[in-house]
Amino acid sequence: MLFDASFCEAIQLLEANHKNALLNPFFLAMRRASYYRRLFFALSQTITSPHSTTLSIPKPLPCLQYPLHRFIQSLSHTPTETSIKSIGGDERKLGLEFFKEAEVLEKSSEGEKLERALDFGLKALNLFHKSDGGWSIQVAKALRLLGSVSFKLKRFDESLESFHASVEIIDSLESDDCSDSEIGLLSIELNSQIAKIKTSIGKRWDALVYLKRVLDLKVAIFGPKNKELGLFYRDLAEAYAVVTDFNQALPLCFKSLEIQKSEFGDNSLEVAKIRELIGVIHTGLGEFKQGLEQIELARSTFEKLNLTNEAVQMEIDSSNVLILIGQLDEASDKLKNAIQKVEKESELKAFILVSIAKTLIYQQKFSEAKRCLEISCEILFKKESISPNKICEIYAEIGMLYESIAEFETALSLMKRALSLIQNLEEMQHLEGSLLQRVGWMLLFTKRVDQSIPYLENSIEKLKGCFGPNHFGLGFAYKHLGQAYLESGRPEMAVKVLGFAKEIVEGYFGEIHEDTIDVNQCLANAYGLLARYDMAIECQERVVKAYKKHGNSATEDLREASRLLMQLKKKADGSPSAVFPANSLPLPPPSYRNSE
Repeated sequence: MLFDASFCEAIQLLEANHKNALLNPFFLAMRRASYYRRLFFALSQTITSPHSTTLSIPKPLPCLQYPLHRFIQSLSHTPTETSIKSIGGDERKLGLEFFKEAEVLEKSSEGEKLERALDFGLKALNLFHKSDGGWSIQVAKALRLLGSVSFKLKRFDESLESFHASVEIIDSLESDDCSDSEIGLLSIELNSQIAKIKTSIGKRWDALVYLKRVLDLKVAIFGPKNKELGLFYRDLAEAYAVVTDFNQALPLCFKSLEIQKSEFGDNSLEVAKIRELIGVIHTGLGEFKQGLEQIELARSTFEKLNLTNEAVQMEIDSSNVLILIGQLDEASDKLKNAIQKVEKESELKAFILVSIAKTLIYQQKFSEAKRCLEISCEILFKKESISPNKICEIYAEIGMLYESIAEFETALSLMKRALSLIQNLEEMQHLEGSLLQRVGWMLLFTKRVDQSIPYLENSIEKLKGCFGPNHFGLGFAYKHLGQAYLESGRPEMAVKVLGFAKEIVEGYFGEIHEDTIDVNQCLANAYGLLARYDMAIECQERVVKAYKKHGNSATEDLREASRLLMQLKKKADGSPSAVFPANSLPLPPPSYRNSE
């Protein structure tokens, strides 16, 4: 048997020299307790004889039953020639057998087979570690396999640790350890997997870091204009577009367009899809004319390819842009034409009705708009299980339209329905943060403060993970949460989150934007409640200064802000006649306003 007394001697030899345990990537990958237990269980089983053709798992041997941390430390040491010889010298061959078996099992989606794949993978990892050393490509491949299996089992933390450890090993390898292309391709796969996991757990912003690494590696290996890059440029552009970083997305789209046109031709499906994305990005940048041009080019190609549904979707997108720029008649004509081409109970009909409702709301025809939205919802309710991703997005849009006409209960119902669907859609977590923030705001606006706070708190973590720490949506979430804390009598917490809101909102919109002014007013109120009058006055002075820059359009707002500033100064001086908090001050009588 392979695991006999000589194996125990080898373990003791490994154990004696573990100075670099904490620095070894193998050890780093295994540091989670759940992995420790699994590793110890798997490797405390005896493995078959190296001459056997089966992979049976007999009873555990007593010689491995010693403290787990010492066992892990022993694994962190690169084995010596003596220890390999004492074990028998067949570790690599046996490790490859386990690795191949794990690869076969990893292709399954069954939990039981994946668990077995994990066990075989851990055994292979240990044997490769003994035969090749911790910093070897075979160990990196084993860690990659373990990361893939853990991802399928939805053990995302463990999966990330394995992939990160594998990347660390690959980055450390010299070019003469294996071919550069082998290292590069493995690095591409590892970074792609990390990005995929980050996206799955709602960390889209972090995922972009790894996607950019993949791009750099692909450019280095294949060249910047290789057809291998055509699709990836588009995927990366879409990833940037999802987090609303349109400036980064646009040049990537044009690179993709150039490659795809060269490979497939200008009237191909591939090129049409890129043009569709370019249209979305131009619109996001406020470049509506360019956006419409790209959407029309995509629509024309889809039509030539007899892709009716895709062509109709372009007509809807075009109409939505026209509504944004106020060309309601042209938008209505397009939508009337589009609705003739779709089936009665189709999703596309529901989408068209939503766009028609937009035009009606702009025209203040609220009853007709609501009827369009009701019919749309009746269709969508039946389609939830078929196209949940699209349905979530359209529910959010319909909810916003109901909100715009002050139908808050209907809006809340639809947004909560979308949130319940999103729970099972990992790739839609970017929408979840926005919906949580919107629901929280509506609950706050309708005076359900205690109910609003959990939604707003949860939205902050989701938005930060998906859009980064400086996105305007996150700024609004902080702002509304600060307002909710103020309303619920927690000014200390309000000051903290309103400080975050001010930094983001002011940085994004500028000092005189209405939302920046509103944040400063809330801060002034919060500081005042805490009797920190110096800070309250400073914030109120910023409000006054901003309104002055608005000129005659903000005369009434400036008068009120100045009056609040005067009350704060009185309060700071200890005046008994001062009224506070500022947001509870009564309006001055008409005679006072007229005299001014």
